Amino acid sequence: MDGTTAGYDATRARWAADNEAYWMAAAAGLDWHRPPSRAFFPDQGSYGLWFADGWLNTCHNALDRHVLAGRGADTALIYDSPVTATQARYTYAELLARVEKLAGALAARGVGKGDRVIIYMPMLPEALMAMLACARLGAVHSVVFGGFASAELAARIDDAQPVAVITASCGIEGARVVHYKPLLDAALDIAAHKPAFTLLLQRPQEQAAMGPRDVDFETALATATPHPCVPVEATHPLYILYTSGTTGKPKGIVRENGGHAVALHHSIPMIYGLSPGDVMWSASDVGWVVGHSYIVYAPLLAGCTTLIYEGKPVGTPDAGAFWRVCAEHQVKLLFTAPTAIRAIKKEDPKGALLAQYDLSRLEALFLAGERCDPDTAQWAETLLARPVIDHWWQTETGWPITGAFRGLGLFPARLGSGGKASPGFDVVAVDEAGHELPPGTMGTLAIKLPMPPGCLNTLWQAPERFREAYLEHYPGYYDTSDAGMVDEDGYVWVMGRTDDIINVAGHRLSTGQMEEVLSGHPDIAECAVIGVADALKGQAPLGLVVLKAGVNKPNETVTAELVARVREHIGPVAAFREARVVARLPKTRSGKILRQTLRKIADREEYAVPPTIDDPAILDEIKAVLGC
Repeated sequence: MDGTTAGYDATRARWAADNEAYWMAAAAGLDWHRPPSRAFFPDQGSYGLWFADGWLNTCHNALDRHVLAGRGADTALIYDSPVTATQARYTYAELLARVEKLAGALAARGVGKGDRVIIYMPMLPEALMAMLACARLGAVHSVVFGGFASAELAARIDDAQPVAVITASCGIEGARVVHYKPLLDAALDIAAHKPAFTLLLQRPQEQAAMGPRDVDFETALATATPHPCVPVEATHPLYILYTSGTTGKPKGIVRENGGHAVALHHSIPMIYGLSPGDVMWSASDVGWVVGHSYIVYAPLLAGCTTLIYEGKPVGTPDAGAFWRVCAEHQVKLLFTAPTAIRAIKKEDPKGALLAQYDLSRLEALFLAGERCDPDTAQWAETLLARPVIDHWWQTETGWPITGAFRGLGLFPARLGSGGKASPGFDVVAVDEAGHELPPGTMGTLAIKLPMPPGCLNTLWQAPERFREAYLEHYPGYYDTSDAGMVDEDGYVWVMGRTDDIINVAGHRLSTGQMEEVLSGHPDIAECAVIGVADALKGQAPLGLVVLKAGVNKPNETVTAELVARVREHIGPVAAFREARVVARLPKTRSGKILRQTLRKIADREEYAVPPTIDDPAILDEIKAVLGC
């Protein structure tokens, strides 16, 4: 690694000179049932489609291709579960055999190309297998994060209308058993759509009661006939991943098979500098886009070894879990959120736990999901004596918009920046009128169309909503809804959101969705939720509520009821813990709450340090604005 931008500059220049040839060369690294005649079809889709006349199967490229190439004995998957004291390894051949049987079990019950399957599972190898089995059949999977409550799961069931649900009897969080099956049963009671069956993995920690719709996971596999890969069009959906929408209604991001496989396969050597056989640990969850892209698909498409970790790798009782896992499984590249590194810094500021482990195989730490403050990045780099690389991307893009490109020389990072734009992404800052701004000027970050392969082209059953949310505000551009700038050297600086999405520990959450839940409380007349700084999670939601006339409750009681309500309706993922009663909310003459005013209070530039949820200064300013 030369530490200069020369390799990156040459690669980006090659892409800029011939976008078509660049992506056709990338596509040649995969197996195609019918190779595409060209890379980009500008007259199709919302802004064009990638590899539209090609046919392939993503599961074949992630598993079968490597086994056929003689790498069946190489390790594909490592499972590490300290919460159950369990570890397991699967070779590519072993993983393929399980996925073939699971695909056969689904097909025997009527699941086929185009059918949707909800996957609601903890961090288990079977979750990854379920995703790949759906891909093998040409079915469309939608993974729902286990932290979501029944109402949120029901909303996704009604939107995706799956023919089947794959779940487990329980998950484990520390010493607590999370009852997945009752949560699913409650969601199915709420949902208008009823899947034909549920495939249920019974875990030793809890045996769930079987209902008339339920099929035992292991019994189904034992009796199944292995199923071959079903070739699909490159534009055929691989998965739907729901992300928070500004209206409170989740948006179903659709990922297509062809562009997704090309982009992720291409990203592993270019951005992360990994080769077949290298161990990559993305310390995320399969319910989020990082889990989809860099726990499941990208490492396997590239022939690497991926790692699934069940449990929270930061916190009691094992604050050194990150380092233990990296040492024990010879992890070459660790990918996590800045929140995790801040938590390690808080618990072990001098790195005493790190000194207990041999991290000689670890070469780099990658961070994403939220902006990493320079102090945290510098602390980690000093502690590890290895590159710490912050890079920026979104659920919608599916792979990094920016980076520092280990495979192209790993040019110098600039603390606070996400690096430079990946080949395929043309990132600019624009003003409210959509005019491009000069280098170093703050604005809304936008990406010139077309987006590269792997990015969303529509929302599930909502093409108009897709255009309204992403394309219409700045014609000719994709609106990231992130504020920031591009400096004179091409480094991209992401400073925060321009909509009502807040970023809590790398999880994008809608304040509008939380407001809907709060307003449903019988004592609440009106409310607003804003994001304020949190030392550990980056941001945390703060609810401001006006009580109905005649309600006389202690603030502590109101807060406790609202916290419980958000947990019930959205789930613990919302991390909603604070609500404050105020006399009124600032409004326009037409009665619209001035949420931007409230957000600006929390982001006031004169604060030397952004105010936290516990800082009385922010509450004093809010009260001053509200006149209470």
